[in-house]
Formats: sequence, C-alpha cells, structure tokens
Amino acid sequence: MAAAKHKHNASPGSPAPFTLKDCALIAIATGRKAFTLVEFRDHLREVAEDSVYHHFWGGLLGVRFEEREFNNDFAVWCRQHLHDPELAEQLAVVDPGEHRNLDGLRRELLDIIDERLDSSELSHWLRAEQPFEFSRSQLVIFATGKTLARPHELAAILPHVATGTIFYHFIDARRRLADGSDDFSTWLAGFGPRYDAFRQQLATIDPFFASLSQLRDELAGLCREHCERGES
Repeated sequence: MAAAKHKHNASPGSPAPFTLKDCALIAIATGRKAFTLVEFRDHLREVAEDSVYHHFWGGLLGVRFEEREFNNDFAVWCRQHLHDPELAEQLAVVDPGEHRNLDGLRRELLDIIDERLDSSELSHWLRAEQPFEFSRSQLVIFATGKTLARPHELAAILPHVATGTIFYHFIDARRRLADGSDDFSTWLAGFGPRYDAFRQQLATIDPFFASLSQLRDELAGLCREHCERGES
C-alpha cells in the first residue's frame, strides 16, 4: 500500500515505477572440450559470445563453498589443470568491464593466449589433467512483486534485495542497454539532474572483482547517501 501511495504522489514528470526483478543463470553444455592450450584457443575463437560471458560472469551467481583464487573460469583451468601459473595470472587480471562488447573481450583473451604460445614451446604440448568444458548461459528472470515509485524507496530496499537482483539490474543490464548503463541509472535519469552525481558514481563502479553481496553493500551505501535526503 505504501508503494501505491508514493506512486500517486509522484509528480507528473516522474518516470514509471521501477520493477525489481531477480534472476538465475542456467549453465548449458556446448560439447566443446579442450585438453591443450591450442585446443582451448581454437574453441575460444568459435564459441558463442554467451559462452565467453558465462565463464566470466557466471561464477558470481553460482554457489561458492570457498573463495576462488581467480575470478574467471579460464584462469582457474590454466592454474589448476593445465598447470601454467604464468598464463593463469595474465588471464586473471582481464577485466570484462573494460570492454563495451564481448567480442572485444574475446580478442583480448586470444591475444594473451597467442602471445603465450609464441613465447613458450612448453605451452604447446602441456596437457591438462582435466579438460576445459565450454558452457554457455541462459538467464532466467523472476518477478519479485516489488515496484518502486521514488528514489528513496530504492535506498530503503536495496540492502535487502537478492544478489540475483543486483546481477540483473546492475551487471546484465550493461549488455542489454544500448548505452552500456545499468537499470538503476536509467531509471534515476528520469528524475532530472538531481541524481546526476549518483549516476556518475554508479558508472565508475567495476562490478567484476567483488562478490555480489559486496557490490550490493556498496550500491546501498551510495544510494543512502544520495537518495535519503528527502524529496521536495
């Protein structure tokens, strides 16, 4: 009822209410496997972009019983199964947030791998104990039943939302929206320049090297700072 009240009190120029959603990633096997770095490179050239996406971002939504040394599946495989720690370190520092699209991310990975193959004869014949199995993701979206009419409502609810909500609205949105923005920033833009500073701060956050719960805490803190000052 409270949300409805705020909705009716919103000014005529306010944007439509924000509908909070949750999501999960379902991993789907591609049938592609690699035991050597050459095989890995060749598959990486040909897999669909959503496979590259899955092996970078999918781990954020997966259940983790322990902290992983590296944030992407490619680096983990190179370290744990191919036993090439130097290459693993190089792949581990690749930041997908620096690329506007997945094709650019793929090209950076291929450049690193090609350079490794050129510089190390050993890398050609190393054989992994377990193959790298390429997967892709299907995003399943859930309705939460929660809608927000004003920014201060976002500040109140953000600390309590599911991590899947953070993933969908702040991470996955960046590949859905043409300008590479997130859903929160897009919605806040409808309230005029008042939230421009907040939106600029959101644009500088790199979500890749933190857990979703850490990211939620950071977003909630910024939202409280900018959105709980009362609205005239």
